[in-house]
Amino acid sequence: MDHRTLIASLPTETKFALIARSDSAGLRHLGLYGTALAACTIGILLQVPLWPLLILPQGLLLVFLFTLSHECTHQTPFKSRWINEAVGHACAIPIALPFVWFRYFHLAHHKWTNDPARDPELAGKPRPDSWPSLLAYLSGWFYWRGMVQTLLQNAFGRIDAPYLPQRQHAAMRREARVLLALYGLGTLSLIYSPLLFWIWILPVLIGQPFLRLYLLAEHGLCPPVANMLENSRTTFTTRIVRFLAWNMPYHAEHHAFPNVPFHKLPQFHTLTRAHLKSTSDGYAGFTTSYARAMHRDPIRSSSG
Repeated sequence: MDHRTLIASLPTETKFALIARSDSAGLRHLGLYGTALAACTIGILLQVPLWPLLILPQGLLLVFLFTLSHECTHQTPFKSRWINEAVGHACAIPIALPFVWFRYFHLAHHKWTNDPARDPELAGKPRPDSWPSLLAYLSGWFYWRGMVQTLLQNAFGRIDAPYLPQRQHAAMRREARVLLALYGLGTLSLIYSPLLFWIWILPVLIGQPFLRLYLLAEHGLCPPVANMLENSRTTFTTRIVRFLAWNMPYHAEHHAFPNVPFHKLPQFHTLTRAHLKSTSDGYAGFTTSYARAMHRDPIRSSSG
């Protein structure tokens, strides 16, 4: 059964229940997430005992704002559109991910999921197929370089990707210029104080490899087919990881029915589990499988 057949088989009342959005569920999750981030930030600023140990969780909480931004592009974390928009734009600042641009980039990814020629997440480039390329990918170098190029292109160059609607070009140009201005001010502040280095720059650099590994599992080793239950992976993991990633380890479910908000994905998973084609038992398990596939068949690991 493919994802279209599965969704069509669901009773109408079930589908309506699954896509019901909730400000309270989203704000509750955001409140807990924000509390954890604030606690780490304050601990670093006050240099509490063993405060350097807080840099890793700080980095994880910052870089995994990507998953919240991603959800906001779908307008699903919160019922109120304005909250989704405000949170999406706020997430852009610490991770250099312009929200308006990312919305259309991500919609194109959903349309052409895992298609090597048309999925903009691949952009004609293979996934890591050797240890040097895997280490370079996990370092986050390609992400940071790509985001700098995107911001500069959107701010001062020509916006010409076919999936970016012309009516949004002005908004993309404004958001890129605002973000660049903020980063310029942040850079200047380092002359007077190293605070931003300890609570933002170093943490996001340290946290990025964990996000890259998480993202690699979403579609790595999955075939380039149209069935979302096959071209996307669900990873069975801990409650902490699911919390950090806003339940996006249920990734095949998300691609099968993107209108389902994060807090309903576990419920939707009970309806899809028997039909999932690509799954892994934890991210360590996926990494082991990827390393073996890379060693055994580099072409499969890079295109799958």
